[in-house]
Amino acid sequence: MSQQMKAARSTPEQKERRRRSKSGWPAITGLLLLSVLPVIGGVLRLQEVSGEPVRTLLLASTVAIVAHIVAMTVYCVLGAFQFSPALRTRHAWHRVAGRVLIPAGFVAALSAAWLAVFFGGPPEELALAMVRLVFAVAMTLFLVRGVIAITRRDFVAHGAWMTRAYATAVSGGTQALVFALWTIPLGEVDAFGEAWLVAAAFMINSAVAELLIRRRSRRRTRGVSRRGALVS
Repeated sequence: MSQQMKAARSTPEQKERRRRSKSGWPAITGLLLLSVLPVIGGVLRLQEVSGEPVRTLLLASTVAIVAHIVAMTVYCVLGAFQFSPALRTRHAWHRVAGRVLIPAGFVAALSAAWLAVFFGGPPEELALAMVRLVFAVAMTLFLVRGVIAITRRDFVAHGAWMTRAYATAVSGGTQALVFALWTIPLGEVDAFGEAWLVAAAFMINSAVAELLIRRRSRRRTRGVSRRGALVS
């Protein structure tokens, strides 16, 4: 059956679902909602930093905290719109947004790594800092691979690496959900348990990213197969 005949027989509800899927607004809305809690937390942390005496915070750490919060907010909010198929087909938008997102992503990841390496909190929170360091380094490597892929005009690999980087960045929202699902029925956790929950949130986002990348790959494979069948 041809695509024209299928489209003609589609119900209004099916057409509306396809239109929404192409626009990407359901995904964008979900990602923006996932970013709300980290963004709010970042704003509150900025207010705390601005109110603390200079002597209680090293200047480099203060700069790193501010840079991380601002860059991560830009990266998470603007990056959500890159998941819209309609916007991705507008190459001017995608390129302009990418030129903002990639530097913001590097600043967010490297500042997170700095704060973890030069961790100055209580000893019991060192495990949490190391978990964040691992994923900050991973996000940096994903961004590097994404940049290398786009310079080679390997758009498929570029999209995959940038998806992994974004999934790592937006895990702050997933952490809040994981904490709520764990602590509401089971109660508060200690610092070591907090490190495990944060690691679990990172892994959940990584798994979702890999599923999304594989789904895209299957769609491309089916598209190539259909075009091959039409010309054979």
